[in-house]
Amino acid sequence: MAYTSLKSAPRALDQHKRLIVVQVAAVMAIVLLLFSKPFLSEGSNGHELVEMIGFSLVLICFLGRLWSILYVGGRKNDELVVSGPFSMTRNPLYFFSTIGAAGIGLMFGSVLAAAMLGFASFLVFRFTASREAEFLAAKFGAGYTAYAERTPRFWPNPMLYRDQDHWVFSTGALKNTFRDGLYFLALFPLIETVEYFRMAGVLPTLFTVY
Repeated sequence: MAYTSLKSAPRALDQHKRLIVVQVAAVMAIVLLLFSKPFLSEGSNGHELVEMIGFSLVLICFLGRLWSILYVGGRKNDELVVSGPFSMTRNPLYFFSTIGAAGIGLMFGSVLAAAMLGFASFLVFRFTASREAEFLAAKFGAGYTAYAERTPRFWPNPMLYRDQDHWVFSTGALKNTFRDGLYFLALFPLIETVEYFRMAGVLPTLFTVY
C-alpha cells in the first residue's frame, strides 16, 4: 500500500550520504582494531561464538536491506510506502543497517566495539530519520501524519505487519542495495585476515578491546 502526492515538497535528502558515513566509520573502526585484540582469545569457543553472532547480524542486515528496498526502491520520494517492512517501522533500512554495524563489532569479538558502532549508527540514522520525517510530512501531509502515529520510528513492531498483493520495484535500486550490502559482508574475510596476521605475530597488539 502506498500514497502518492502531487504537492510540491522540500528537496529530498541525499540518502546515499548517510550510508557512506556508516561505511567510513566502520573502516575507521577496523583500522583501530588492527592494533588491538579482543578480550576473548582468538580461536577460543567464546570468541568463535561471538564472531558467528556478529556475522549472523551482518547477514540479517544484508537480507533486511534487500527486503526493504523491494518495497521502496525507485519510489521513495514519490510515494509513501506503508506496507511490508515499512508497516512495522518507518525506517527499516536504518534499522537493519544499525544491526549490521553492531554485527561488525561482534565479528571482531568485541562487545564494546559492537556497542560503539551500533550506537554511533543509531545516532546518525536518528538524525537522518528526523530530517527525512520533516520532508515526508511536508510532502504527504495528513497521510504521513497518520502513518507516523501508528508506526514506530525505528524499532519494528511485528504486530503491525501488513502486506500488499502487488508492488513494483526498481531493479536499479535493488542492484545498488545489493552492492552496498556486499560492503558489510566483505568485512568478515577482512577481519579474519587481520586475526591471522595478528596470531602470526605480524601485527603488533597495543591494547585489548572488551
